[in-house]
Amino acid sequence: MPSPQEIVTTLIELALAEDIGAGDVTSRYFIPEARRARAFATARHDGVISGIGVAARVFLAVDPDLDVEILIPDGSQVAAGALLMRIEGSARAILTAERSALNFLQRLSGVATLTARYVALVKDTSARILDTRKTTPGYRLLEKQAVLHGGGTNHRLGLYDRAMVKDNHLVAEGGTPAIQAAIHRLKAEHPEVEVELEADSLDQVRSFLAMDGVDHLLLDNMTLADLRQAVAARGEHPRPQLEASGGVTLDTLRDLALTGVDFISVGALTHSAPALDIGLDFQQI
Repeated sequence: MPSPQEIVTTLIELALAEDIGAGDVTSRYFIPEARRARAFATARHDGVISGIGVAARVFLAVDPDLDVEILIPDGSQVAAGALLMRIEGSARAILTAERSALNFLQRLSGVATLTARYVALVKDTSARILDTRKTTPGYRLLEKQAVLHGGGTNHRLGLYDRAMVKDNHLVAEGGTPAIQAAIHRLKAEHPEVEVELEADSLDQVRSFLAMDGVDHLLLDNMTLADLRQAVAARGEHPRPQLEASGGVTLDTLRDLALTGVDFISVGALTHSAPALDIGLDFQQI
């Protein structure tokens, strides 16, 4: 698997290739080659910043001679008007890189900002906010990093780092005894891999609680009453940890957290986060 740095490099190359194509004709014909400029990435609204380092890399990928200074680190809560980054050098290069750099910064800051809203609503409960695999293809590591910047917690990265047995797997496999046997095989060969089972009913919860090797239970679309009963059935044991999932919104979140579950997974953190409005303001030098 490529390293995070390699993934970011590839994404930047793709972003610049699709935007610049054969060349930035506007800058080439309307901006003198020798013109220098200073610009600041500026927050237009309150939010949490993520992707500032990626945006800086975009500018430097276009012109390594640009002077780029990060003023606000990732994970920072900022107010409208905050100066996030200073870029100085070739005006052509800054303008050519502007859109691609801001696309990364706005998108990832939007994820971090939305995550922070969810996290704030459960801060005095035992529940933590999880992301999901409902990410933009290719951007998963960046979007999951943005969730961390917003105070959230990462679920599994992919199909390889946690076994998650959902309803379709249960039907295909043939029932609880076969699932237990599969857990034993997995734990024997890959003891570092955690196992999560999806439960749609309290009967399934009770059945899964009696099994060995289960690290997490996903409580799918359960009522608040059923979630409380699932927490009670688990008792004081630290395992399996309980994750509420399905139809989670800012309006329903707090009631879900107060049931006593350990985690609440929210696909909207990555698939529905609005971009944070961030602009690039130029100064003459």
